[in-house]
Amino acid sequence: MAASPKTISKKIEEKQAEIRKQVFGELQKAHTWDRKTAKGFTTIPRTMPLLGAIMDSLSGKGKPVSTTYLELWCRSNDDGFVILSKQADIAFASGFSGLRGVSTWKERVRKLEELNFLITKPGVSGSLHYVQLWNPYIIIKLHNGNNTLGLPADRYNALVERMMEIGAKDFDS
Repeated sequence: MAASPKTISKKIEEKQAEIRKQVFGELQKAHTWDRKTAKGFTTIPRTMPLLGAIMDSLSGKGKPVSTTYLELWCRSNDDGFVILSKQADIAFASGFSGLRGVSTWKERVRKLEELNFLITKPGVSGSLHYVQLWNPYIIIKLHNGNNTLGLPADRYNALVERMMEIGAKDFDS
């Protein structure tokens, strides 16, 4: 009888814990972050760094959007919905501050919308109040199918390989 996925996962965790112990010695539990006991976390694709690098390539030189997208992702619920009522805070957390912080951040949100990674709707905070994030895998697959200028083939292929490695099936739909 084959081992269950849960049993296999537990064995991998145990093996990694033993390797970590051998490499780093005993670690104080308080010095590591445990998602099972910590508050204030979100689910994130293991490929998010690659997704962000692809987004930055698509957005054009000198106009990176990945930190803006990541901040929106970290503020969203599991359905990708975000309310932008604290725009200065969100802009700052995205890496934009000073007199033009919010306006630069808004440009990046608009660029993400132009690239179809999200859609916005107006509300109390003005033209950017509600955001719906779309599945970034699907959007990148669409850009690849449309031969979008700026989509680097090496990063796209690396994404495909990493998706296969982790078992992500988002391109199958």
